[in-house]
Amino acid sequence: MVGASLAGWNAATTLRREGFDGELTLVGAETEPPYDRPPLSKAFLATGEEAKVALGGVADSEALAITWRLGRRAVRLRLGDRVVDLDDGTEVAFDGLVLTGGAEVRTLPSLPVGNGVHVLRTVADARELRADLDRRNGPVLVVGAGFIGAEVAATCRQAGREVVLVEAAEVPLERAVGTEIGAVCASLHREHGVDVRLGTAVVGRDSSGAVRLDDGTTVDAAVVVVGVGVAPSTRWLEGSGLLLEDGVVCDATGLAAAGVVAAGDIARWPNELFFGDSMRVEHWDNAIDMGAFVARRLLAGTDWDPRAVFAPVPWFWSDQYDRKMQMAGRSTGFDRMEVAGGTLEERRFVALYRRQGRLIAAFGMNRPRHVVQCRSLIARRCPWEEARELAAAWT
Repeated sequence: MVGASLAGWNAATTLRREGFDGELTLVGAETEPPYDRPPLSKAFLATGEEAKVALGGVADSEALAITWRLGRRAVRLRLGDRVVDLDDGTEVAFDGLVLTGGAEVRTLPSLPVGNGVHVLRTVADARELRADLDRRNGPVLVVGAGFIGAEVAATCRQAGREVVLVEAAEVPLERAVGTEIGAVCASLHREHGVDVRLGTAVVGRDSSGAVRLDDGTTVDAAVVVVGVGVAPSTRWLEGSGLLLEDGVVCDATGLAAAGVVAAGDIARWPNELFFGDSMRVEHWDNAIDMGAFVARRLLAGTDWDPRAVFAPVPWFWSDQYDRKMQMAGRSTGFDRMEVAGGTLEERRFVALYRRQGRLIAAFGMNRPRHVVQCRSLIARRCPWEEARELAAAWT
């Protein structure tokens, strides 16, 4: 198993729970055992409490009889030989392979990490960022207004820091939630005192440490956080024979090759619930569910019922200030969006998304019960008009 991630941990525990009693090796590039990533930009960054990221059961995992190879990076897959080569020159032979290596954070060549510039992907990144925030007084610059960047901006602002949030797109999160809802997300930060600059990109950093923007202005920030997305960790798999296209391409059951499955951020598969769209999902719940699913798939081998496919409703949440944002489904390709159960102005609403006559996604702000209801509707392929009628009764 390559990837000591949330997906990897859930795959490992599922294998044991389902009766696998053979040798189980878990390779992880980080020295940390598996942990929870969502708190890194929120509760852990705010408090520094290690318990915020701890996964239940990891500390008492001896009974699972796992051979841990932490701090070791996989460098090559020899599929024909059924061997994974590691960066220390050793190799791990396998009969079945689970790929849960996750993703790697993207960086900006114009803004190298170091000297007050940070990325946030690992718990080590979060520790370094928090330590720098404690050491360096002054404004915080966040580059990228996606969910990670927005959460860091909110956490820093709530800690009393002056925050500048720079986003190259004219509307943040437009691809995920649409223009109108993306604008609401940007205004939420402005209302809390964040200096939000849209349609603005980083050019570089001058000798004094100030960050230069393409509109000719500079930001003299004490700490800079770059949050411009991630890329699946597949470089070591090049030339292996696996199909790689923005992730490890799998079939609808998570199978990438005979005896090889993938789960979590690294996996791309056709989700039959969403018209067979090929998707790669970077959400917490997907790591849990897909890790368990592919473990069962691997154990079943040729006995697996091909009709049993992995077709979940993606779901995620983001806590920013006093707003809980949640999204169920996948809005890609939506042809209509309507707001129900509240208004954009009061920052308490549900946005419904339609595609081909069906409800395919819902984005809620402080509407958790209704988003959960929408998730069930999406799972049963609810017709658009039926969803609208149900939403009309929400207050």
